[in-house]
Amino acid sequence: MNLVLVEHDRGVLSDLSHEALTFARRLDGELDAVLVGEEARGLVDGLGASRVHLAVDPRLDDYAPAAWAAALATLVESRSPEVVLAAGSDRGQEVMAHLGARLDAPVAANVVAAAGGDPFVVTRQRWGGSLLEEARVHAPVKLLTVAAHALAAEPAPASSPVVEEFAPALSDADLVVKVVRRDEPQAGKIQLGDARVVVGGGRGVGSAEGFAVLEELAGVLGGAVGGSRVVTNLGWRPHADQIGQTGARIAPELYIACGVSGAIQHMVGCKGAKRILAINKDPNAPIVARADYAVIGDLGEIVPAIVAALRSGG
Repeated sequence: MNLVLVEHDRGVLSDLSHEALTFARRLDGELDAVLVGEEARGLVDGLGASRVHLAVDPRLDDYAPAAWAAALATLVESRSPEVVLAAGSDRGQEVMAHLGARLDAPVAANVVAAAGGDPFVVTRQRWGGSLLEEARVHAPVKLLTVAAHALAAEPAPASSPVVEEFAPALSDADLVVKVVRRDEPQAGKIQLGDARVVVGGGRGVGSAEGFAVLEELAGVLGGAVGGSRVVTNLGWRPHADQIGQTGARIAPELYIACGVSGAIQHMVGCKGAKRILAINKDPNAPIVARADYAVIGDLGEIVPAIVAALRSGG
């Protein structure tokens, strides 16, 4: 049996958990899913699992990584799964790290393929996705996270799962780290992770004020604006707008990179994009070589021209 932690936020299923469920269905064995918190109750029928475990406790109504790991550890003890998987999201990685510490077991992070059996062999991304590693996992239960956007999520097959509620034993230490406050995004603003088009800016934008034209372009295209790490370090954009290894990982239909050099850490964040358009003065910038399309020139002239053409229907 394989067990998948299905990540949600106040009852909204994570897109990356769809990918983790797709990955798990390709492994041998029965599929169980685990949901944490009362607000997850409405998600049980759409997972394609034969059995869904619902961890219920008022203290689990919001995210607490050690408490979520405690719920998983309870199921590992009672169900003895062969593999436990989670999405390769910030939360998925954090919870699985806690679970590995509880079980004294290794965690194979950012896995893109797995071959069951003995030995249990996984292929996983290393160095920000710049290379693939084949590794053998030696443990009674294999703990994996599925690399973000490494495979396309597939619709879950129809199922009528057995739903089992349980209350994991939680200590005060399990709840030391938890969500206690939320700063909600501006109403109506498209989030980076949801946008079909993302306009990103790097050092070449020149200033915080230089992002105004990028905001205009994103507005015309119905997209969102992000930035490279240097941009957030300089205070031109908030950290929530950072695209990269230590920021958001995006998978839009189109990523328009304006004045972005294309360091490997940034490419980790945008490698899931279906198409990349680079606008850059430097024809030798790394992102130009990785882009599907490139316009070489001053973004201060090119981006306004694109906006004008879109507005005129040209």
